[in-house]
Amino acid sequence: MTFGKLTNSMQITVLPLFLALFGLALSIHAAPRKPAADTEVLERLPLRAGDAGSRELAALRAAMMAAPAEAAPAARLAQRYFDLAMARGDPRYVGYAEAVVARFGEPLPASLRFTRGLLRQYRHDFDGALADFAAAAALDPDLAAAHAWRGAIFLVQADYAAARNECEALRRLGRDTLLGSCIGLVQAYGGLLEAGYRSLQKALAASGDADNRLWLLTRLGEVAAWRGESALAERHYREALSLGRDDGYLLAAWGDFLLDAGRPAEVVKHLAGWETSDTLLLRLAEAEAALKSPAAARLAQILDERFAAARLRGDTTHRAEEARYQLRLRGDAAQALRLATENYRVQREPRDARILLEAAIAARDPAAAQVVRDWLRSSGFEDARLRALAEKSARLRSAYLEYRFAGR
Repeated sequence: MTFGKLTNSMQITVLPLFLALFGLALSIHAAPRKPAADTEVLERLPLRAGDAGSRELAALRAAMMAAPAEAAPAARLAQRYFDLAMARGDPRYVGYAEAVVARFGEPLPASLRFTRGLLRQYRHDFDGALADFAAAAALDPDLAAAHAWRGAIFLVQADYAAARNECEALRRLGRDTLLGSCIGLVQAYGGLLEAGYRSLQKALAASGDADNRLWLLTRLGEVAAWRGESALAERHYREALSLGRDDGYLLAAWGDFLLDAGRPAEVVKHLAGWETSDTLLLRLAEAEAALKSPAAARLAQILDERFAAARLRGDTTHRAEEARYQLRLRGDAAQALRLATENYRVQREPRDARILLEAAIAARDPAAAQVVRDWLRSSGFEDARLRALAEKSARLRSAYLEYRFAGR
């Protein structure tokens, strides 16, 4: 998650961080192979037929190969790969971006240091990403993107004071739209949903960029839903969808909204064709299960295989999604709780808190959710659904303690 589209000397498009989407399954029997030459084609990426993006990528690759020692064309190509991974939920693009950055040795220039930060946060190496973004900002003091992404990581870690410091850096740089986005989320996460909503609205009114508008409308939809204003949330989501742009985070948020509203058929309609994205496949599988569709078992099996392949690769970026899969599709509360607990040590956003609360209640282990109850108390986060789950887990804990002491 960051705060929209940023423009500097290399025109950087920033998309949501907590799409850090989960690894696509590769064949567990296939050994990795190094290509014999840079020109060898290992696989064609799944660009849509007639997509102008395929021509753009070809041009960016050609520009990099024409000037292999120059950082700028390499950074543009790596950034575009990253944007495609975020938009389409296909992590193979991240691997391609990492290969581009790896062509260069230390010290990296600001553009490639920034891009490496994006790739590190994708892998949930948040400390490495924070260091890269700080170094990039030191090399290029006008690089607002670095501050926006640092703010995003601090929000994921529930460090709202540090996130606000990055908002202030955006204020000093005169980036009003980014500032409104940053402050709006700090307010929303920190117990001021109404103020956060107003700040995001103000940022939307000041933005004429389609990418920024899509991102802001999506976040306005989330904040409205947290406030219990379902009709308003749906209006924001539909306006974002009407922009006609691929965006995995928007589709995931919209899918969650529809699932919470008991409208699984609409989830199937909107997410059909997005099975390459694990995070969207999960929501599609949940919708098919709710509809008691024959497709549900097949989709759950695909998810099972992907999560198994991720474990073999040592990939831990998928724990929140796998926890949700184990709880809602497999009914394994104990496994879901283990994964949700591990995830919450790294990521502490509202959705991470929710799956931990749900798993703790299902596993009848309310003590495991104490960290979320502590966060809700300290942050003041106002979402009624989370607070109801927290109260339920607290009642379970009280009942358990009464039973234990009565037994003595």
